[in-house]
Amino acid sequence: MGRIGIVFGMAWALAIGLTGAAWAHCEIPCGIYGDEIRFNLLAEHLTTIEKAMGQIQELEKAEGGNSNQLIRWVVNKEEHATAFQEIASQYFLTQRIKPDMPQYERQLALLHGMLAGAMKCKQTTDPAAVTSLRALLQEFQTLYLGKAGK
Repeated sequence: MGRIGIVFGMAWALAIGLTGAAWAHCEIPCGIYGDEIRFNLLAEHLTTIEKAMGQIQELEKAEGGNSNQLIRWVVNKEEHATAFQEIASQYFLTQRIKPDMPQYERQLALLHGMLAGAMKCKQTTDPAAVTSLRALLQEFQTLYLGKAGK
């Protein structure tokens, strides 16, 4: 591989690395966190997943269904479940949850449950998956923000 190929490869790797870091907040650490924003985003992703599930169910029942719209809703559901997982793991698990925090083990268990729940949302159109995940999110939010037991 010539020098141009090496430079191109390095530039490409740097560009990919930077775009991934931008999505993942910053990891410098900058100390600028928006926990409430993240909780709102997680809830919004769940609402979108729930709507996508309903649309998929309707399109599957429709006579002469629209395959294009069905595929679009499936992809949308997948993307929002993945975005949910990204926030739960990259923001909370990687940057915000620390071993010296109160309720650390319970927070880890809830985050794991949320990640698995988002995976379940990818696998099904059963709204019970969203209901279960929403309950885990609420429990995690309450525990994380320190309102548990008050």
